[in-house]
Amino acid sequence: MSRIPTPATIEDAPAAAHTSLNGVKASLGIVPNLYRLTANSPAALDGLLSLNGALGKGQLPAATRERIALAIANVNGCSYCNSAHSYIAANMLKLPEDEIIRARGGRASDAKADAAVGLARKIAIARGDVKDADIEAARAAGLSDGELVEIVGHVALNVFTNYLNEVFGTEIDFPVVTAERVAEPA
Repeated sequence: MSRIPTPATIEDAPAAAHTSLNGVKASLGIVPNLYRLTANSPAALDGLLSLNGALGKGQLPAATRERIALAIANVNGCSYCNSAHSYIAANMLKLPEDEIIRARGGRASDAKADAAVGLARKIAIARGDVKDADIEAARAAGLSDGELVEIVGHVALNVFTNYLNEVFGTEIDFPVVTAERVAEPA
């Protein structure tokens, strides 16, 4: 049970969140607990959805974005996000199980995706304090400056959702996949 109420339905959420929650339902077919819990603050929900929507129009492929989400969930030990993104990766993006497992550890079989996911993981672990060599390696793998900026955006987005779920104990409404947690910054 979460530490704050999770509205059971869209109608139970604050009225100012109804339009956003209806948009989530139209997009996903359901309204996951994360969004219903976040609806306790319509402003936070709108911010979450706006950043997610904007980054979804970016240069990074959907599979790379999901890999980043999996890596960050496992840095932060967020089983809700690990469960949700494992489900999305497998069922919506059709990523093979071995790729999902790699992503949880900040890796990918594709060199460019590997560089993106690895950098995202380093950013999260080091709380942004990455080295020049990390950026140079990402560029050498073919990542553009725009993609590098988007990687930071995806880290921030996923840290936000990880923290929401960890702070409030959001009830997992996907098949449960327990996340690992990176203990200390590298």
